[in-house]
Amino acid sequence: MTEYRTGQGWDVHRIAPGRPLLLGGVRISAEFGFEGHSDADVLAHAITDAILGALALGDIGMHFPDSDPKWKDAGSLLFLKHALTLAAKHDFRPVNIDSTVILERPKLKDYRLAIRQSLAETLDLPLDRISVKFKTAEKVGPVGEGRSAEAQAVVLLRRDSA
Repeated sequence: MTEYRTGQGWDVHRIAPGRPLLLGGVRISAEFGFEGHSDADVLAHAITDAILGALALGDIGMHFPDSDPKWKDAGSLLFLKHALTLAAKHDFRPVNIDSTVILERPKLKDYRLAIRQSLAETLDLPLDRISVKFKTAEKVGPVGEGRSAEAQAVVLLRRDSA
């Protein structure tokens, strides 16, 4: 029998001058990054939360609290790998990821392939199972005003039982 589970993840971070901008483990050329306790990779956080949600294992803050100094400036792909390990412990594997980054600037289209490749390698998935879309907020709200960025992700997990 095959079991499927879906999970939805969302994350938001404020824009922070002087910090590196990372999305899906890829450094983006920009004069700002995102504020956060870790490296603040909003996309990796959203995908991590989607996997944890599909497993009903809480959220990223439960596993990596920002009150714990050992996660200060930690790479967010570590969080994603942790969620993947938890999925494997429950005999689940990701089938595919669909994600969206909402950011007013910089334009991200030239980074799409590199981000997809980074996520495919981290998640041990073929490239054609990783979707990363980019949107602006059309100058509406904190994202549109250039004060923050958001990411959303949906994951499908599969477990085959003997």
